[in-house]
Amino acid sequence: MKEFEATITDLSHDGRGVARVDGKAVFVSGALPGEEVLLRIRRRHRNFDEAETVELRTRSPHRVEPRCRHYGQCSGCALQHLDAESQIAAKQRVLAENFERIGKVAPAAWLPPLVDAPWGYRRKGRLSVRNVAKKGRVLVGFREEDNPRFVADITQCEVVHPALGPKIGLLGELVSALDAAGDIAQIEFAAGDETVALVFRHLKPLSEGDLAKLKAFGQEHDFAIYLQPGGISSVHPLWPEQPRLAFRIDAGEGVPDVELEFRPLDFVQVNAGMNRSMMARALELLDPQPTDRVLDLFCGLGNFTLPIARRVAEVVGVEGEHGLVERAAANAMRNGISNARFEVANLFEDQRGTSWARQPWDKLLLDPPRAGADKVLEYLPHRETRRIVYVSCHPGSLARDAGILVQKHGFRLSAAGVMDMFPHTAHVESIALFERD
Repeated sequence: MKEFEATITDLSHDGRGVARVDGKAVFVSGALPGEEVLLRIRRRHRNFDEAETVELRTRSPHRVEPRCRHYGQCSGCALQHLDAESQIAAKQRVLAENFERIGKVAPAAWLPPLVDAPWGYRRKGRLSVRNVAKKGRVLVGFREEDNPRFVADITQCEVVHPALGPKIGLLGELVSALDAAGDIAQIEFAAGDETVALVFRHLKPLSEGDLAKLKAFGQEHDFAIYLQPGGISSVHPLWPEQPRLAFRIDAGEGVPDVELEFRPLDFVQVNAGMNRSMMARALELLDPQPTDRVLDLFCGLGNFTLPIARRVAEVVGVEGEHGLVERAAANAMRNGISNARFEVANLFEDQRGTSWARQPWDKLLLDPPRAGADKVLEYLPHRETRRIVYVSCHPGSLARDAGILVQKHGFRLSAAGVMDMFPHTAHVESIALFERD
């Protein structure tokens, strides 16, 4: 492909530099705003092109040396070449631009960004597996940056939990030695406070020899090994017989902590340290009082519900997945919490006829997936609700929903800020407070 000289003028939503060549937008991997680069076009599209950096002619003062040896090959961390302060600033800018462009709103105050340890933070994820005949071995890792169809040839990961990150290469060696080397589709990992679990998705039954090798690997490296021969419900432990995954959450000064047990494929916040910081901020913004009745929507395992329950009269958590609701209720019992109850409901369908949707709630917490909560906001909150804390994993849906809350429901966007749940990536996690008199 042809090479061009260009000036990088901006950073895209996925962490690539933005330039213009002959009037056309070009997204350039590995380039930062202010840099002069020699780029090579990789792919052409109607409205934009994609390119790689061939040579840096000038360097941004915010450029740093990536810590990971696989940076540029693996697609996992697109911003390792940008210093930490600039990463946060870029995410704040994305959030602000989304509020202005989509929601037509702006927060009255910006919250200080929440940050935590930038390495070894990832306690949950999915590793791709590919048996590469030409190399005579199995690759385990994340997808390649240049070609998402292929698995990056990596031996370690700097952002994965430290019990597992340095051993990615060993997983490749393990699977390569199995009779079913071509039948392992993926490996998911989940780390509790004391246990790291590996879930091997296998497309065919495993031999006794393979089962022995997987068990021995778990024993040697202190991993709980699970097998998944089918759907999610087929997941079961191989070794030990009854592994326990759990993590603790600080419910705030003066009240007991909460411990949540979970299964390895359950949704939990990826970053344990950031989850603790996020919880503290959510409680601060929600300002739970002993007489409050609180509704927690998209509650999952009760990550927010149960710490809130320690401080209020009543809290109800609503979640669409039956298994998560069952485990949330079990976690409430395990922690001696009797003022929390849980409901199963698809929150992307109209639920206004349910008892929980008709009741008055003093405060509301929302933690929706990327699609946001606009369907819920068609009938909630009621007039009695004076305060809403919204935890978001997508700035566009948060901005849209902020516009709905302000323009339709009469709230003001009192405060908002980013949380660096995924350091070194362009992913923007944020939290916002809405209030009305």
